[in-house]
Amino acid sequence: MEIHKPTRRHRHHPEEFKRAVIAACCEPGASVAGIAMANGINANQVRRWMRERGIEPPTRRSLVPVVEPAPAPAFVQLPLSPAEPASRDIRIEIRRGNTAIKVDWPAQASGDCAAWLRDWLR
Repeated sequence: MEIHKPTRRHRHHPEEFKRAVIAACCEPGASVAGIAMANGINANQVRRWMRERGIEPPTRRSLVPVVEPAPAPAFVQLPLSPAEPASRDIRIEIRRGNTAIKVDWPAQASGDCAAWLRDWLR
C-alpha cells in the first residue's frame, strides 16, 4: 500500500492585498482575527505582515473603552398613593423548563413569601 502525503503549498498574496488587510485591521474597533477570518487568512499571518512593516497590532485593551462606574443611586422610598389599595396580593409566575407555577400570596405576609421564594429557588 502506498500513501501519498499531500504537499502543502504556500499561498502568495499580492502586496496590495496585504496592505488592504492591514489597513482594515488598523481601523478603530477592528479585530485582527475577525478581518483575517473574513479574508480566509490565519490571524497570525496578518500579525506577521503587520510586524514586518513595523505596525503594532491593536491590543484588546485599546479596543475596549474605559468606562468609570456610575455611583449607585441612593434608595428612595416612595409613598403609596391613597388610591392604591394596600391589600393587593403578591402574584408570582415562575417557569423552569416545561414547568410553570403561579402563586398568589397575601401582601400582609410578604416576609413569608420572600422566605418561601428564597428557599424554592435554591
